[in-house]
Amino acid sequence: MIESPEVEVVRRELEREVLDRRVKSVEVLSETVTPHSADELNERLERAKITGEVSRQGLQLLLTFDNEEIMGVTLGAGGHLRRQPNRDRVDPATRLVITFTQYGGLRLLDFKEGARLRLLSPEQAQDQQPEGIDPLVTSLSWTDFSSLLATPPRPVYLKAFLTNAGAIVGVGDMYADEILFNAGLRHDRMTDSLGRQEIRRLWRAIVEVLHDAVKYRGSTLEDNHFVSLSGEPGAYQNHHNVFRRHGRLSPRSRRPIVRVKYRGRWTYYCEQSQV
Repeated sequence: MIESPEVEVVRRELEREVLDRRVKSVEVLSETVTPHSADELNERLERAKITGEVSRQGLQLLLTFDNEEIMGVTLGAGGHLRRQPNRDRVDPATRLVITFTQYGGLRLLDFKEGARLRLLSPEQAQDQQPEGIDPLVTSLSWTDFSSLLATPPRPVYLKAFLTNAGAIVGVGDMYADEILFNAGLRHDRMTDSLGRQEIRRLWRAIVEVLHDAVKYRGSTLEDNHFVSLSGEPGAYQNHHNVFRRHGRLSPRSRRPIVRVKYRGRWTYYCEQSQV
């Protein structure tokens, strides 16, 4: 449950912390995290310097080196990157260690065996562009968003639309519930049932919720293990209105938040204020 706000938080930190750092060595502690051997990674990255900018393609981080190698990192459901001094104890969840020639290194930890690191050519990186729009970087008019809502071959439930990476990148169940509460819309409304003002509210809610999540440095939950490069948890979970708050009072209606099963997973919403 690491989505685009959490990955964007890490991207911004990487841009501050690792640009112009030169690789001394790479140690692979688990072969599950990368298709490359330690020998290959060292051959391709030793003495290479991280240059330009750290970019993000949906949920994938891209670090570009001065030898034209590009490192793609996806955190999966429970991975994170840690910027640490070389002398620090190695956490048992550490899967890969990049040591810089100066100022420590970068460690990839994974608590759910879903994190991945691989080297890409510029052409491969270009081919990895996500199909859906990224609301953290893409500005849309409400009319363009209305067209996007009508794009699927047939109308779908709003939550299915929000969690479809082919339409919108990096929302997931957690942020979909928060977005729909913010917009005052039920998860089981159909995409073709929205009026003009409801479409405006939905797009505004998507942008506001995701940007607020970045502002508060992401959401840290017991099952996503998300922390920043320095090991600090996010704080946006303290601003959730409905997600995993069933039984508590809705901040809008003062009625209990309910949860229902949707496609095998829990959905949280306010029956009174979401229509």
